[in-house]
Amino acid sequence: MNEYDLIVIGSGFGGTMAAAPAVFAGKRVLLLESGDWITRGPDNWGPTGLSERTPYYSRADAFDVVAGGYGKSLGTYACVGGASNFYGGVALRMRESDFLPDPLIDHGTGAAWPFRYADLEPFYSQAEQLLEVAGTTGADPTEPPRSAPYPRVPGPLAPISQHLAEAATSLGLHPFRLPLAINYLPDDGRTPCPACGTCDGFACAVQAKNDLSTVLIPRLQRAGLELAVNTAAVRLEHEGGRVTGVVCTQRGAADPVRFRGRAVAVACGALATPRLLLASGLDRLNPAGDAVGRYLMRHCNAVVMGLFRSRPAPHSEFHKQIGIHDYYFGHPSVDRPRGRLGCLQQFATPEPALVRYNLPLGLGAIVAPIVSHTTGFIVMAEDRPRATNRVTLAGEPAAPTGLPRATVTHEYDARDLAARAALVGAARKILRKAGALVTYSHPIKTFSHALGTVRLGVDPATSPLDASGLFRGTANLFVTDASALPRSSGVNPSLTIAANALRTGTQLLSSL
Repeated sequence: MNEYDLIVIGSGFGGTMAAAPAVFAGKRVLLLESGDWITRGPDNWGPTGLSERTPYYSRADAFDVVAGGYGKSLGTYACVGGASNFYGGVALRMRESDFLPDPLIDHGTGAAWPFRYADLEPFYSQAEQLLEVAGTTGADPTEPPRSAPYPRVPGPLAPISQHLAEAATSLGLHPFRLPLAINYLPDDGRTPCPACGTCDGFACAVQAKNDLSTVLIPRLQRAGLELAVNTAAVRLEHEGGRVTGVVCTQRGAADPVRFRGRAVAVACGALATPRLLLASGLDRLNPAGDAVGRYLMRHCNAVVMGLFRSRPAPHSEFHKQIGIHDYYFGHPSVDRPRGRLGCLQQFATPEPALVRYNLPLGLGAIVAPIVSHTTGFIVMAEDRPRATNRVTLAGEPAAPTGLPRATVTHEYDARDLAARAALVGAARKILRKAGALVTYSHPIKTFSHALGTVRLGVDPATSPLDASGLFRGTANLFVTDASALPRSSGVNPSLTIAANALRTGTQLLSSL
């Protein structure tokens, strides 16, 4: 009963999408998830509903982090649907040129997509359909070619979104509606988006966000997918260049359990996937084994906020709706750095209750009333791959599940920081034009956009995965999550992770 056509480890974008083609083809597929289903209700709207404050952000297998000069313990999401439950719903495709070599970004690191945008385009369209993305075709002036329109139309534009868009337009920029995986229609008995202020960073209390646990995993279960929750993969057994077993620990069980599959797809996330591969000794089979865990990217992000006399969102309405890509490939006003920069996306006003809860006693009470008068942008600069940014095993003591402890090391280089600074300057101009009294910015230190640690590539000596997502040196092991992406580009990675996983999942069907 423990033998499957395909075993997928991790139920986030990379795992669920990789499982989908085999499930729809009638294969026996097992999806392993270390966490459980998220409970939905009013608590999701409160201060304790913020991702890292919930029980679904697990520190059981915590990483020791050295990043940009600060150190801390870093957990991972452990819940059905993974990080998709807590993302903001932005579903952007990479640009066509993101798949082409760029010496200013690649910087001699061997980072290279082994296929082009046109090869991934059909899977982008499929992912948008599965996630029911609401967008406006052709609104983004840098949008790459597409074979199908967005399946859904966006909801109403918040007044502050319209105001910021007008300010940007008056500066010669071209704001557009962000495509969002959010439900705006009362279809199939689902509750439409109530436009609340707790979306990005929160699991939707009414399941109006089209996360994987809402729109896809139940559908796959009805089609035959077997889902094992509270089941953490701790080792991949292998022999003769094939993975022969997946060893798991299960919550509440004393003994490990083993599963066997004709093919195995690892999609634990850009930090946890290389740890599992290294802990299993699989790097020793791969001609690019030294690259497993290296080239970690996470975007060079910052939040830029403006303080306004009146409250930008007086009813705490949702307003992460506007994107700006005029700086994506560089801009005449930016002398340094040359070349690609990244994007600006509207950033919602933080909830005062959230500020009061998370800031130190006293400070939160002072800051909370002020915060309700702010709104702004998140700037997302494309960061360069660096071999020194990596996940490594730290040895004993073992984590609670039996996995070895691991360390994450990451620092931005001078170009990353310069690109972010240029985007921060652009955001400040828009906010001032919109009437902000003052502006301020602060860097984002999370790893929510982590990727690149087991990358696809052309060169077998520097890229652990081939063009099909197969882990080199093995015959039946694939990696389908953010780890596989060799470049961060300047947009949110979730839709590209989904599309690439669908592509790999479709191609591996021939081996089942």
